Amino acid sequence: MLNSRLNRIAFVVALALGGQVRAQQAAKATWIWYPGDYEIWLSNQMQNRRTERGSFFPPFWRLDSHYPLIDFHQDFDLKQAEEVELRAEGQYNVKLDGKLITGYPTRLTVPAGKHRLNIKVYNQQHVPAVFVQGKTIETDGKWLVTYEDKEWIDASGKVSDQSGTTWLTAGSWNFDEAQALPSAFKLKTEPRRAAKVTRNADGSLLVDFGRETFGYVRLHGLQGQGPTTLYFGESKEEALSVEGCETLERLEVNQPQKADKLTTLTKAFRFVNIRPEKGVTVDSVSMLYEYAPLTERGRFRCSDEQLNKIWDVAAYTMQLTSREFFIDGIKRDRWVWSGDAYQSYLMNYYLYFDTPTVNRTTFALRGKDPVTSHVNTIMDYTFYWFIGIYDAYQYTGDKTVVQQLYPRMQSLMDYCLSRRNQDGYMEGLAGDWVFIDWAEGLSKKGEVSFEQLLLCRSLESMALCANVVGDQAGARKYQQLAADLKAKIFATYWNPAKGALVHSRVNGHPTDNVTRYANMFAIFFDYLSQEQEQQVKKSVLLNPQVAKITTPYMRFYELEALCALGEQPYVLKEMKNYWGGMLSEGATAFWEEYDPAKKGTENLSMYGRPFGKSLCHAWGASPIYLLGKYYLGVKPLSAGYATYEVVPTLGGLQWMEGSVPTPQGDIAVRATPKELKVKGASGTGTLRFKSKSKPSVKGAKIQAKGGGQYELQLQPGREYVVRYQAL
Repeated sequence: MLNSRLNRIAFVVALALGGQVRAQQAAKATWIWYPGDYEIWLSNQMQNRRTERGSFFPPFWRLDSHYPLIDFHQDFDLKQAEEVELRAEGQYNVKLDGKLITGYPTRLTVPAGKHRLNIKVYNQQHVPAVFVQGKTIETDGKWLVTYEDKEWIDASGKVSDQSGTTWLTAGSWNFDEAQALPSAFKLKTEPRRAAKVTRNADGSLLVDFGRETFGYVRLHGLQGQGPTTLYFGESKEEALSVEGCETLERLEVNQPQKADKLTTLTKAFRFVNIRPEKGVTVDSVSMLYEYAPLTERGRFRCSDEQLNKIWDVAAYTMQLTSREFFIDGIKRDRWVWSGDAYQSYLMNYYLYFDTPTVNRTTFALRGKDPVTSHVNTIMDYTFYWFIGIYDAYQYTGDKTVVQQLYPRMQSLMDYCLSRRNQDGYMEGLAGDWVFIDWAEGLSKKGEVSFEQLLLCRSLESMALCANVVGDQAGARKYQQLAADLKAKIFATYWNPAKGALVHSRVNGHPTDNVTRYANMFAIFFDYLSQEQEQQVKKSVLLNPQVAKITTPYMRFYELEALCALGEQPYVLKEMKNYWGGMLSEGATAFWEEYDPAKKGTENLSMYGRPFGKSLCHAWGASPIYLLGKYYLGVKPLSAGYATYEVVPTLGGLQWMEGSVPTPQGDIAVRATPKELKVKGASGTGTLRFKSKSKPSVKGAKIQAKGGGQYELQLQPGREYVVRYQAL
């Protein structure tokens, strides 16, 4: 009996109905599940693949699980009877208009008229999911789901006619065929050759794949009996350090005849030190590169070849760290960290515009109620989670995800507000990690202004999302909380004499310490007056006496703040020096941390370990975002690029061109000191630029705004060529 039930969990659907017309009509069908459940399940699978020198290394935070029993339903009004095919991952039953259908039906005829189809699925091991395909009936994002139907039956047998059930719209991804089981998902792989293989007299091999990569190592012609150990390294030094490398794998070989063998787990590496014991031989080595098949829609090229190389390496860094989710780095953690993910979202909007990965990552980070800690246990990472939803709606215009996430936003915000101190500020409590940045000597004591600023922005995100879902009372509540907190922040932390927000308040008194963090965020959050912006630029951002930032993570925000202030020529030099410095040190992907004062092997150590630093870290790819948003100058002004602006800024370049992806197509931009070309696929755009002389364009009207500034309205599908003279 047990085996027969298990067999039904992944039952095979009967042959699909024939005919090209029918296949086209049913093309919208996809596997669906309770929103967030598949994402949580998949992240558990991925994050628990981490090992450290062969030992299992799980995440630091609580892991949630999917709901094992889910009810799916949809209402239909059919003009004629319709046959549908059904598939489920799990044990299931089917009801039509409340009447239970016998057995495990794989086909069902729904009569003409109004009907409700219910499918209830149980699966403890995998996520309960269903796939329904008919001529007009198909599983999609309109289906409703719940993990508790709250029904009951009275003594007469009557089913309750009211219930407190909360129904959400179903979650889905791209499993658009009945045979494409969500539980069987794997990333794609393709074979890659080694760039160089060095054989040593002791039988060991040092393999160089030419650049940072990720996947399985394949040993060809493996023969003999005994252990073989593979030591992986992002650098040659790490691979050769059998005692200090971060990752390794031991294989037990028992091959009397030559055969090929793959490593059991994916790893990050450029170099692999393969050391077979005596009696074991290897003919050659290759790899299977593992990747997420994302399309690079964003593009950037310019007159500076070093900057082009920086763009290319940043894009490759994103390719490596964009996997089932946006992860931090491919060697060490391979976890979903909210601070890292938030930056990946922004870079993604200018490279891939892959919203499913954003959504999966957002759901996975949030997990389930009840809330017992901050996201990743880090206070600021919780706030990035809220702000990421704020940004996602602006870039994508996707209301469905906001509706699905809003209840979890509310409960997480309730948790944050409950942890304010008696003065209404966020202060690290037991179990809270106040991170901010990897910076030596950075104080986390007291009420840090940076955390208050992020909470304020999070409350604004809550207000925006409340409006999207129609919670007007919630919108007023969160907007008032944000306004009150913003006023309190500037009353407490703004120091007129220093022309900056001070770093913290300790024992009820603001400190004199000024750091870059809160000040640069206040600029691109648009929290400062023009006078304050200029004070901060001079007293903080361009002041060498204020402690420098040495992580690409916070360089991202520092340079964004400067771009927002119109300092693109300065930022261009900084990008070339900082990211160009990593390239000069041999980087083939961008790093977790980079201090230009360090040279050679000094750049490999971190966390007290000789090779602890990640040499491929998502937050290192920020030039993609900076060049797309502040040089090509493209950003949405309203949700989903319904309206947008293009403000091309050469920043010292002789020319640049590129494209920025949007939900409905790309926006192409080319700029020289004398000509601008812009074309948007959809939405209404505004081109803003400065010119020494009166500009011209055929078939459109340019508006003069004073002070050498001009605007041109952009209609979808038309290319505009503007003649001008750059200031």
